[in-house]
Amino acid sequence: MTDANATLAPRTPSRFWRKMRASKSASLGAVIVAFFVFIALAAPILPVPGPTETDWGAVRKAPSAAHLFGTDEIGRDVLSRMIWGAQASLLAGVVSVLIAVALGVPLGMLSGYLRGWTDAVISRFTEALLAAPFLILAIALAAFLGPSLSNAMIAIGLSAMPLFIRLARAQTMSVMTEDYVESARAIGLGHFSLIRKYILPNIFPPILVQSTLTIATAIIAEASLSFLGLGQQPPAPSWGSMLNVAKNFLEQAHWMAMWPGIAIFLVVLGFNLLGDGLRDALDPRDL
Repeated sequence: MTDANATLAPRTPSRFWRKMRASKSASLGAVIVAFFVFIALAAPILPVPGPTETDWGAVRKAPSAAHLFGTDEIGRDVLSRMIWGAQASLLAGVVSVLIAVALGVPLGMLSGYLRGWTDAVISRFTEALLAAPFLILAIALAAFLGPSLSNAMIAIGLSAMPLFIRLARAQTMSVMTEDYVESARAIGLGHFSLIRKYILPNIFPPILVQSTLTIATAIIAEASLSFLGLGQQPPAPSWGSMLNVAKNFLEQAHWMAMWPGIAIFLVVLGFNLLGDGLRDALDPRDL
């Protein structure tokens, strides 16, 4: 099998889905992610109270038939806020990664394809961003932009961008050494056609895997920013902001912190399991 065929083989649909179905961990991750996506999309039609509706007669009430997950410090239904908070967390995770991919992948491909001074400039820029830890950089950018969910997503996306620059650069440089790329250049294929037909399709699998794993990181980052008051603003629900309030009532109403913590754990676990499954299914060495 040639290098070109070895590179393209993982994208055979039947093989891909066969390996995904065979992986129990990937299937579990897909189910968890699908569940949270469903409740986030179905939030407006689910039979739960509004996330901002208060019941002053049921302040910090333990879970019961009336309020399955209990109520918070001003009588709001925790289950309702959990369901609506899933929208903010998943939206932040997906949009942040889309921003990182949209900015990072073109820069990484440009760096790996052109090399020379272009590569040097982009590499130094990337290294400068990587000098600051991911979460610290996200906090700094969110504080600079101002507290809101949209600004938090931008901050997280910009903080994750260097990861995709480096990945796209390394993958582009690797693909550029393949014989089929050299042959395409020898017959005079233009730069745009070469990138579109040969480079981008072959760097897409690792980009997809990394995107899935980064969504989990972005969800944690959004929860951290909301916990610090830099993300979703009250009274709109967010798992991070719910934890921020719940820390003051751990002894009196532990369920206020328990449910958001479990939700964050499960959705991050789901995306990590799904990402690991995608990595195995798209691995060109495992034919």
